[in-house]
Amino acid sequence: MNLLAAMLQEAPGQGGGMMWILLIGMFVIMYFFMIRPQNKKQKEIANFRKSLQVNQNVVTAGGIHGTIKEITDTYVVLEIANNVKIKIDKNSIFADAAATQQTGK
Repeated sequence: MNLLAAMLQEAPGQGGGMMWILLIGMFVIMYFFMIRPQNKKQKEIANFRKSLQVNQNVVTAGGIHGTIKEITDTYVVLEIANNVKIKIDKNSIFADAAATQQTGK
């Protein structure tokens, strides 16, 4: 603790350079451990939603499992049971975990 306090104290004429180095270092660490992985995950989800196909099994954000029967720019029609179809927003669709395990993705 005393070493850290000594490092953070300004030396005469230094002008707080050590404080800036620590601040920049914290930002770099946050970028590589928090921001970058989140952006990568968002890009993967966006690419998945662009590649949706009819008769593909998916899960909605609410946990409803279904098969895609129709796709437009903003919504998707899912068949969740025989002759039971629902229209949902395209942004609320995620990959079906069972289907991705079987295909190896």
